[in-house]
Amino acid sequence: MREKILSLLESFELGAEGNLVSLDLIRALHVDGAKVSFVLEASSSDIAQILEVQRSSIKNRLLQIDGLDEVSIVVTSHTKEPPKLKIGGHPKPQETTMKPQSVSKIIAIASGKGGVGKSTVSSNLAVALANKGKKIGLLDADIYGPSQPRMMGVSQRPSSPDGKRIIPLQAHGVTMMSIGLMVDPSKAVVWRGPMLMGALQQMLSQVEWGELDALIVDLPPGTGDVQLTLCQKAELSGAIIVSTPQDVALLDARKAIDMFKTLNTPIFGMIENMSNFVCPNCSHETPIFGSGGVIMEATELQVPLLGTLPIDLDTRLAGDNGKPAALLGGAAATAYGKIADGFIASGLV
Repeated sequence: MREKILSLLESFELGAEGNLVSLDLIRALHVDGAKVSFVLEASSSDIAQILEVQRSSIKNRLLQIDGLDEVSIVVTSHTKEPPKLKIGGHPKPQETTMKPQSVSKIIAIASGKGGVGKSTVSSNLAVALANKGKKIGLLDADIYGPSQPRMMGVSQRPSSPDGKRIIPLQAHGVTMMSIGLMVDPSKAVVWRGPMLMGALQQMLSQVEWGELDALIVDLPPGTGDVQLTLCQKAELSGAIIVSTPQDVALLDARKAIDMFKTLNTPIFGMIENMSNFVCPNCSHETPIFGSGGVIMEATELQVPLLGTLPIDLDTRLAGDNGKPAALLGGAAATAYGKIADGFIASGLV
């Protein structure tokens, strides 16, 4: 049904610039049986007026799709002053789970320490799964050090039609949200625990994620408040531990695994990042961070090894340029594609 809707929306042109889909104007597309809702997010007030005129026609055309009985369309514009949306604060009491109903699974990407490439793995895995046809979301839960806006190549502030709901952004086929999109990127986030938890709750429960096969959560390093809250209140489907092969990284990876086991969160497996470096000039392989450490650790802890990833210049450049390596081909893209295939084959996504 989702594919039929997008195909029809492609037929609505906005002059020579393109159509509703190619111009990336569609936000929060949510299909629930015979009902569909989405937001048309215009880049200017003039385009918003055009979309407002077309809205009735779009709705009528969509209702001609077999099996679709109800259509809700909201038109917004960035040039209008957005409703005030306060991010951060004390978390509101939750009678039920923080897990959005439209999200099938929530998968945490974790590490015991920083610098092992957890955020790189998160963005590339999300893109690789989206390339396989899965509906994927990416939540940057590293409140103090958000990096996904840069890695996914987005900087636009998410809109809020009513000051409560948050419309996430789309990048490379992935629905994404990060605190880095809501605050000045040059300013440090100086918050105590309650404000951090309030922001996390907002990004889970107030964001219009739409229907997702999986929401990938890029966690901060360590075993702190964010991890504890997600495990206890967000119904995590499971966690993936990312580590480099050297002993120092594995010491902290063990602690992360122990935390998830203590909180009864399944460990889907481990990923060895930066496993080897292949010289682009002579093709000689050098295990800069050691060899086989994560493989042996996964065997000892009796958790699956989901894949090994190389360290190369292309992956770093791709992340800095906002185009994840999983999009670009080469050894890294192949490795992420294999991990994504394994996820799908084993039913993790």
